[in-house]
Amino acid sequence: MSWHVEITEEAETELDALPADIQMHFLRIAGRLEKFGPHKVSKPHVAHLAGKLWEIRMQGRDGIARAIYFAAQGQRLVVVRAFVKKTQQTPRREIELAFTRMQSFSLS
Repeated sequence: MSWHVEITEEAETELDALPADIQMHFLRIAGRLEKFGPHKVSKPHVAHLAGKLWEIRMQGRDGIARAIYFAAQGQRLVVVRAFVKKTQQTPRREIELAFTRMQSFSLS
């Protein structure tokens, strides 16, 4: 059974707002996650953030961005947040927002 990357409505809106080259980078990494599974994809493409949250690391001519996701039942990877990264470390508020969205997703 292969993996599937799902994107919440909120995260899809955020991804759509990113520059086109960063969106293409996201699609390439998401494709790798679906094809090989999260255990076979590592840095520099993805990195663990906190708890069940992981980040897809994207970059392009206009800067860097992150998409935060978690693993759900049924071999699904659910993207709950996407944003342009402006600091060295992922801001705590971004992790907290992703965590809140993950909890809301799990309840639905």
